[in-house]
Amino acid sequence: MQFQKGAKLYSSEVQREGGEDILYINYIGAPYVPSISDYPKVMEKVVDFLVENQNVSRVILVQQKNYNYDFEETSALLEIAQLYVYLVKHESILSQKNLITNQAQFFTPRYNEVFSFLFWLKQDPIAAYAELKKLIINARIFLEKAPIQYKTDQQNYLNLLERIFLLLEKTRMIRSAIPSLDNYKRGDREIYHKIFKPDVIPNFTFTRLVSDLPSDAEIVDQYEIGEDFDVSLVNILRKKDEAKLIYHLIPPENTLSEEQNLLLNLARGVLIEHQPKAEEFTDTERTRQVFFNIAKDLLQDLAQNKGIKLSYTDLNKLSTILVRHTIGFGLIEVLLQDRNLQDIVLNAPIPQTNIFLRHQEYDECSTNILPSQEDVDSWAAKFRMISGRPLDEANPILDTQLEIGKIRARIAIIQKPLSPDGLAYAIRRHREAPWTLPLFIKNKMLNPFGAGLLSFMIDGSRTLLVAGTRSSGKTSLLGSLMLEIIPKHRVIVIEDSLELPVESLRKLKYDILRMKVRSALLKTTTEVSADDGIRTSLRLGDSCLIMGEVRSVEAKALYEAMRVGALANVVAGTIHGASPYGVFDRVVNDLGVPATSFKATDIITVCNPIKSPDGMHSWRRVLQITEVRKHWTKDPMEEKGFVDLMKYNVEKDELEPTEDLINGDSEIIKSIASNVKGWAGNWDAVYDNILLRAKMKKEIVEVAEKTGNADILESKFNTLSNHMFHKISDEIHQEIGLPLGERVFPEWQKWLNQEIKKLRI
Repeated sequence: MQFQKGAKLYSSEVQREGGEDILYINYIGAPYVPSISDYPKVMEKVVDFLVENQNVSRVILVQQKNYNYDFEETSALLEIAQLYVYLVKHESILSQKNLITNQAQFFTPRYNEVFSFLFWLKQDPIAAYAELKKLIINARIFLEKAPIQYKTDQQNYLNLLERIFLLLEKTRMIRSAIPSLDNYKRGDREIYHKIFKPDVIPNFTFTRLVSDLPSDAEIVDQYEIGEDFDVSLVNILRKKDEAKLIYHLIPPENTLSEEQNLLLNLARGVLIEHQPKAEEFTDTERTRQVFFNIAKDLLQDLAQNKGIKLSYTDLNKLSTILVRHTIGFGLIEVLLQDRNLQDIVLNAPIPQTNIFLRHQEYDECSTNILPSQEDVDSWAAKFRMISGRPLDEANPILDTQLEIGKIRARIAIIQKPLSPDGLAYAIRRHREAPWTLPLFIKNKMLNPFGAGLLSFMIDGSRTLLVAGTRSSGKTSLLGSLMLEIIPKHRVIVIEDSLELPVESLRKLKYDILRMKVRSALLKTTTEVSADDGIRTSLRLGDSCLIMGEVRSVEAKALYEAMRVGALANVVAGTIHGASPYGVFDRVVNDLGVPATSFKATDIITVCNPIKSPDGMHSWRRVLQITEVRKHWTKDPMEEKGFVDLMKYNVEKDELEPTEDLINGDSEIIKSIASNVKGWAGNWDAVYDNILLRAKMKKEIVEVAEKTGNADILESKFNTLSNHMFHKISDEIHQEIGLPLGERVFPEWQKWLNQEIKKLRI
């Protein structure tokens, strides 16, 4: 909230936001920075406003920066306001009836004493407490020495003071101050700094940030995110009695000078009136660049008018921040700069709940960020425009995506009536570059042999389903398998939410087409349904088919395509399921695919998180690579239709080939070999090729570790490496009739070493 230009100094306004009443007090133009801790008059003014507005749960003092006092701090002040109201209005402690019984001469001095106490109560409750304690001591002394005719009157007055004292002593402000009162001197406000620690919010944004580090927390880790002039500091903190670590963010927004905050506040007021139209959000990158240029010009003009000097770096930093908090997504964008983050969750009611996130190293963390209702509503409106999809009571679910430069994220939003407490967000951050099999080996999600086997299956044009629970790495693994497809093959990708690395593959010269279909959660939209998308893909020529996720009725169309053999190349997708039989149960019983059609599935790869015994840590792992045999008729589990080729060994923390695979008892692999000259009936040659692929993937990981060159684990080098593998294999095949590992690997290794030397140069 911002006060209108010309708003009266010290004026106030209560606004209902995110299920709470917030008291805003205008300090724009005040000759000092408003602080309840430092200034008695500021505390008194806040208490006066709370006397009139007792449902307030948060107080914000508005200046170039907003000073936000949270529910606990506001509640402490509310108790004082309520006590003041009770004493003055209900108890009428300044009345003759309460101050005297029958000795009229005592009324004036007692009135002055109690009035002085009430004066201190609003602006310095601790001083009022000390003053009241002194009054009680003096009243007791006078009672002991007073003539008999005064004793009843004095006792009644003393009872009044002691009753007030007991009420004041029960307030949380006094309770928290009592341990520090030994050396207290009246007027010393240092004690209030321990009670009131406002969140400082720049006036150009609305999201709250608890900037102070908790006094009882230890720093576990510290690092920077962002680049150039837009760098934020991240502290990972541990509090003694909390299971979750704290992700404490200090963005550049919170390190600006007062002059810079003034410029941003003025500039935001101008830009907010020129928000882009809905159609402009279809090209967000171009729109952001246009607004960035406008922001720079605007800030330069404002700086000149105000006589403020801005360096080139400062101008770019302020322009970036301004774009982020006008047409962008505020501190959500800052969080998405952190490559360690996997999920960001905003639970309803968002303004009252810290953002939570999942960290690659530290698992579930709470944060020091509390978005405002104004920001939350603004983001939802922008996501509606970006997606072109509705989000309202009739359509309370929105799945879309966010792309800012290299940053990509999947956005899931729900609202009333599905979320009775209002808007809620779940944000899945995608890696800037696609995951690769060597990267997964490095992170121990699977081992080299598992990577070699999956690579072999992709080249063998098999149908694969990557299964797992939520956040198990299904989509990332599917993306890495797409990179194993030979780029000469056409690839069609069908998704309802754009998560697969299509743009990255396009830049790597893949012949790839993306089709965006209607979400299974939507009943009506202009988008084509997923099953229609699959049937359309069959008319677009011979292609590999990649299905982002098999969710609903499109499963029938997908299996129709598999069964009629319309696709001569690999078919792959992801599906929720914790085991091969769980996948069968979902496809057949939930999605209505005939059991016999399920046989079109060749391989099911299951990946799931595994946890430490204490439950505090988890790691993503591939747990099974299972082939689906074709002899069964009703139930593949009972009729031994599932045969594990690799199985996770929890003690060794890696996949192991099963006896069936080692002994050559794999119908799928034999089927692949039957169509390759030299491999038909030659299990040793086939197994040798799987080992060769595994050895290559392992070599890349080891060379990356030895040389410190992590770039060779990435998609660009992975594609180049696969190309050289196929090229060398073809040359050796032409020479001796088989691409034997003992001949192919040395040649490929020679190429690898040459490439590493080039990269060093």
